[in-house]
Amino acid sequence: MFEYDPVLYSRILTGLTLAFHTIFSTLGVGVPLLIALAEWIGIRRNDEHYHLLARRWARGYIITVAVGVVTGTAIALQLSLLWPNFMQVAGQTISLPLFLETFAFFFEAIFLGIYLYTWDRFKNKMIHLLLLIPVALGATMSGFFITTVNGFMNAPLGFNLENGVLTGINPIMAMFNPATPTKMAHVLSSAYLTSACVLAAIAAFMILRGRNHVYHKKALHLSMVVAFVCAISTALIGDLSGKYLAKYQPEKLAAAEWHFETVEEASLILGGILDENNEVKYALEIPYALSILAHGTPGSEVIGLEEFPEEQWPPLVVHYLFDLMVAIGMFLAFISFIYVFMKWRKKSNELNKPLLWLIVSSGPLAMLAIEAGWFFTEEGRQPWILRGYMTTAEGATTSGYVDVMLYLFIVLYVILAVSAVTVLRRTFKENPVERELEKRGIE
Repeated sequence: MFEYDPVLYSRILTGLTLAFHTIFSTLGVGVPLLIALAEWIGIRRNDEHYHLLARRWARGYIITVAVGVVTGTAIALQLSLLWPNFMQVAGQTISLPLFLETFAFFFEAIFLGIYLYTWDRFKNKMIHLLLLIPVALGATMSGFFITTVNGFMNAPLGFNLENGVLTGINPIMAMFNPATPTKMAHVLSSAYLTSACVLAAIAAFMILRGRNHVYHKKALHLSMVVAFVCAISTALIGDLSGKYLAKYQPEKLAAAEWHFETVEEASLILGGILDENNEVKYALEIPYALSILAHGTPGSEVIGLEEFPEEQWPPLVVHYLFDLMVAIGMFLAFISFIYVFMKWRKKSNELNKPLLWLIVSSGPLAMLAIEAGWFFTEEGRQPWILRGYMTTAEGATTSGYVDVMLYLFIVLYVILAVSAVTVLRRTFKENPVERELEKRGIE
């Protein structure tokens, strides 16, 4: 007979909500940058194709924002209902960014409405573009404030906990914890990368279907150039994230690399399996690479899991999540480089079918990497919900109805997913680019 466990159900429901919300929040942060670039290029070059690109991307963006609002509200609700003990601590220390995130969203929403309803209203088109800056800024700040909360969970600062009583509360210190800089930079760069890959995948798919209008080629070019730049920046920031983990969360890095013994000249482990004695088999080892990732030098010492009690080890499955995230990131960097290089050479055909199909695959793969990265972040912190202070089990509710909530939210997310896909398809299928270009007299 299956025994009801409120902690397990709380984790499943929270994980499901975060996984679903991550899709829309990532696009919510990244797409405004692509819209702004398209409109700016359209103004600079007096190119109506880029103007239309910005318009159509903005129409899709508003739908993702609407769904993101619902899922974001669900997260706020679940934090209070499913994790009351955690929120008792976090509510007093990290409540400032939670409040500011709401402010940032309203700031974004107000200017997004103004931006959408003022197309062609200004003689100086730069004025309309300037209205997008608060939208992009609001989306970025919203992501920043929520990321500081997650950073606080990984590197809690700004309070003292003595006999269950909170003292010395400092919300600013809690916000700007050691995890915030690298985590925020990685979230932003990966959001821009993923958004660019998703939009590039759509453009490549249209070209593969025979829609060879220059509009789609320009959409592909802009998206892939942004993807290339962001893939490089994400890789560099990922290196800094590895050094943060080595200093502040060494058990997380050790679990990600199945690094059990503290040694110098540590190798990086890719793939493989573990036997019952925690011996790694069938893995690809890169000598010195883990020492370089952790401390920047090949001979540096890397702390192993042996330094920590086994009950405080993160689930070792995070190794595969880490490998998946890194492998996809390298794939995206490679594909975007190939496209940019072939475009630069001019004699090469960057629109060949094999490359276009690889670009199409980059969209869902980039989103998969985002999901893997967040699951690695959360699972790699286990068994803690607040590292070093409160375990996940201690922070969870004891309610007997979490399973009912899980089933209800599954139904909600299915409805939201179907609705979002249906609306997006009808928005663009019933108003194709070619028809809109013809209406505007654009060739």
